[in-house]
Amino acid sequence: MKGVYSAPGDYIYFKSQVPLHKIPIGTKQWRYYDFGPKAVPPLICLPGTAGTADVCYKQIMSLSMKGYRVISVDIPRVWNHHEWIQAFEKFLDAIDVHHIHIYGTSLGGFLAQLFAQHRPRRVRSLILSNTFLDTRSFSAAMPWAPIVSWTPSFLLKRYVLTGIRDGPHEPFIADSVDFVVSQVETLSREDLASRLTLTADAASVGPLLLTDSFITIMDTNDYSAIPQQLKDEVSERYPGARRAQLKTGGDFPFLSRPDEVNLHLQLHLRRVGVEARPDLVPGIPKGGSGGSSSEENEKKDPEDPAKDEDPANDDRGSSDNPLAESQLPHAPESSQSHSLDDQLVSNAIVCHFSNVDMMVSLHLGFLKNQHTIPTETVMRLCAEIFALHLLSFYVGSLYISLNCNRRVGQVV
Repeated sequence: MKGVYSAPGDYIYFKSQVPLHKIPIGTKQWRYYDFGPKAVPPLICLPGTAGTADVCYKQIMSLSMKGYRVISVDIPRVWNHHEWIQAFEKFLDAIDVHHIHIYGTSLGGFLAQLFAQHRPRRVRSLILSNTFLDTRSFSAAMPWAPIVSWTPSFLLKRYVLTGIRDGPHEPFIADSVDFVVSQVETLSREDLASRLTLTADAASVGPLLLTDSFITIMDTNDYSAIPQQLKDEVSERYPGARRAQLKTGGDFPFLSRPDEVNLHLQLHLRRVGVEARPDLVPGIPKGGSGGSSSEENEKKDPEDPAKDEDPANDDRGSSDNPLAESQLPHAPESSQSHSLDDQLVSNAIVCHFSNVDMMVSLHLGFLKNQHTIPTETVMRLCAEIFALHLLSFYVGSLYISLNCNRRVGQVV
């Protein structure tokens, strides 16, 4: 990566609004984001070898505002697949989540399939992206896997980054690569060693009890670090799965093609029966119509905490952000009544004339103090203003005409 990397503006905004949770469970440290209505079964995002919980920030921002709950996690330091299954189950128990939908990319997709195989009651559906069924090809490419835990950090990072295609990219793909590279720099030697161990450790996905209709395969058609043969094996294993092909996107379509990925994720969740709750998102009124939620908030008793959906004392991890259980806030916007007032006021200003200033100002004051004004009233006010203008114009014309007639009479 050349030059100095600057974090995207939307990522900086995301970090300022969404809290990062860090909780120890046994000997494992879990780092994750959890955002969206807690009443909705969550979509859990599992990144690949080079990814962190931050790489799915675009999915968290988009889907949470539509009423979905999204949890993006870092893969913890586990050294075999059995340890991963046990650690992930303990993590779900710790955050009080029982049934999940998993979006896994690359290594994350492989781990998602293993968990669905061994804990079928907890996994309701899968979205698999650029992933694989077994680790044989990766084991063959890493003959030094037995000493990976002793390898220096800079060599591990170099090995991980060599899997990312180098060369000219589309601007959005280049930005996604830069972002992931910046995340790799934040990983410790133990994190990288454990992920490479999971990739090279001999394991394969067995039959799943989950039916193919609850699986969506979302691959990119241009290129990725996962060989096409391995991606074809996944498609052959689940012939009845839905296909969501992305023409381009590279290794990280969730960053380079977020709109397409978010759309496919939303369609998948709808298809498997996950009901979004936009009514629980602050700033979005029930029914999904425009406007402000201030009227709904006024109906609630501010001194009654029992009416809140997410109690503030529900703290499962450390967080430096006070918006831990809230949603991404909208930009400030006026209520519908204020918008109507502004529109009526602007219309009345058009009828403003110098010789009827006092009358127009009275009408403007009336409009500003009204919250709902019938259309007939507005039309009557405009007609009165226009009549006053015509009257003043008529009086002025009459005065000029009389003066002209008098002067003509004097000359004659």
